[in-house]
Amino acid sequence: MIDPTPSDRSANAATSSFAESPLLDAAIHHRLLLRWRGLAAVAFGLLVFFWPHLTLTGLTMLWGAYSFVDGCLALGVAVGGRPGTPRAGLGLIGLAGIACAAAVLVAPESVASHLVAIVASWAIGTGAMQAWAAVKLRKAVDGEWVLALDGAGAIAFGVALTLWPRLEMGHLVWLIGGFALLLGSLYLAISLWLREQR
Repeated sequence: MIDPTPSDRSANAATSSFAESPLLDAAIHHRLLLRWRGLAAVAFGLLVFFWPHLTLTGLTMLWGAYSFVDGCLALGVAVGGRPGTPRAGLGLIGLAGIACAAAVLVAPESVASHLVAIVASWAIGTGAMQAWAAVKLRKAVDGEWVLALDGAGAIAFGVALTLWPRLEMGHLVWLIGGFALLLGSLYLAISLWLREQR
């Protein structure tokens, strides 16, 4: 019998880890979701930065549009996802996004007055999902610490907004726009990485 070489053993271990990670398999299958969510977040961030004379109401309307798109994307995968898909988490994100968009249409001024708290809750929820995914994938892939670090950063961002709720409009634009660009860039980078895992 021929003993496997170290490279063969490494390949077999990687294949075994991959096979034992239905979450990673589902993520690879639905990587287009990350791409579209990333593009939506980047588009939202750019609009926030470059929209002329952006007011709080205008920022709220942009947030509502982004929440609707992101919510529909997440809910679609939650409903039709393959085994291993975090249906509950994506379903909550999707329903929350659509509910937020509906609230913006019905009572934009009320949503605008609580926009910081809403964005803070969204950031904390997003960070918690990313940290959970990093824990689940820690035995299947290398570099999961990047996802965990970004999740921790999102949670810290949300907590900071909670502790500092009364922000001037300029600061609010920079914080929300910058976070959306960073989050969108991460989604796009992960979708490209997942394509290489096929």
